This record gives sequence, C-alpha cells and structure tokens, in this order.
Amino acid sequence: MVPSIPVSVDLVVLTVRNQALSALVWRRDNPPFLRRWSLSGGFIQLDEDLPAAAHRILSERAGLPGAPVHLEQLQTYGYPDRDPRQRVLSVAYLGLAPDLPASEKAHMSWQPVDSLLVMAFDHRRIMLDGVERARAKLEYTSLGAAFCPPEFTVADLRRVYEIVWGRPLDPRNFHRKVTKAEGFLVETGETTTRDGGRPAKLYRRGPAELLHPPMLRSLKE
Repeated sequence: MVPSIPVSVDLVVLTVRNQALSALVWRRDNPPFLRRWSLSGGFIQLDEDLPAAAHRILSERAGLPGAPVHLEQLQTYGYPDRDPRQRVLSVAYLGLAPDLPASEKAHMSWQPVDSLLVMAFDHRRIMLDGVERARAKLEYTSLGAAFCPPEFTVADLRRVYEIVWGRPLDPRNFHRKVTKAEGFLVETGETTTRDGGRPAKLYRRGPAELLHPPMLRSLKE
C-alpha cells in the first residue's frame, strides 16, 4: 500500500522593518507548541500546484493579498519527526519584500529574526535557511532591490545590505560597486533630500538578474 503523506507549504517572508531583518510570524493558539512563534503555512489543495498554493497562503493566511512579494521555492523538509501529530512534508518558500504594512490578519506580526530563538516545529531551521538564502542572493543577484521601494537611493540599498548581512559597509566602495554592476540600477532622473544633506540620486531596479561583478560578502570593504 502506498502511504498517504500530507504536503504543506510554509512561507519565510522577510523584510527590512525598523532597521532590522524581520520575518512574518504568528503565535500558535493550539497544541502542539502552544504560544510558540510559527511561520504562516497550510496544506496544498488537490487542484493546485505549489506556486499557486504559496500565493494563496500569502494572501489568505499571511494576510498580504496583492503585496509586492518576490516568492521562490526554498527547500523541502521531510524528516519523519518534524510534526509530532503525523508525518508531513513541507515545501518552504522564501518571500522578499520592501517594508510592508501590518498584515491584514490580526494574529500575524513582523518580528526581528534575531529575536525568534524558539519556534514551533522546525520553523526556526526553515527560517534560518531562508535568511541564509536571502544573504546569498544579495551577493549574486539583484534581489537586494526587492527589499527597497520602487525608487530608492544607493544609501537605502546599502542599509538593506548592511541589515541582511549583519555588518557595516563602506559607503564609497558600496556606491562604486552597485553603480558599476551591469544593469543593476537605473537612474530615474530625480533626486531626494529626505535623508538630509546634498540631494541624492533616485534609482530603480534595472533589468539584470545576476550581478556582474558580484557583491561578495567575503571581500573586505
């Protein structure tokens, strides 16, 4: 007899909020793991594929319908004891987004990643895998701009890198690298003084998906 194993989709949704890398989570109100923080998730329906399930859960469970969230499949988790009630396979998705408002669901909240030391099930492991994927994505792809609004300054983008990577970066070196990376940034022709000081150029995300040259964490700034 072929075993029947439920499949869930769990979302690691990350944003930069209040100068901290934050994840969208909720406190469980039922056992198991009563009152522990949990990722938003749900079981896949028989008539939907995985990406459709991820977008449905983002809207219905996470409370972010129509939000500009970049979603990509992260990893599958299937070890037998990850759920004490029954065996469940989880397909995790990573979501990256600019500073978003509070979720439409009252029980959901943005919490700094560094504060989520104990979570339900294996959700801390899944979240940390998502954080590491996000950090690596900033090295080789243009997804750092996914944490920014549609128009942003180089200083805005640098703060994203500093918060996600967890270390300060030299402003001049960072400016040189991101403006020379082919297709990463496109000037809008506008400037802003919102940070004080001299007017700063506003940019939008360019067409490049991969950064050339890459922004390697291992290199000294």
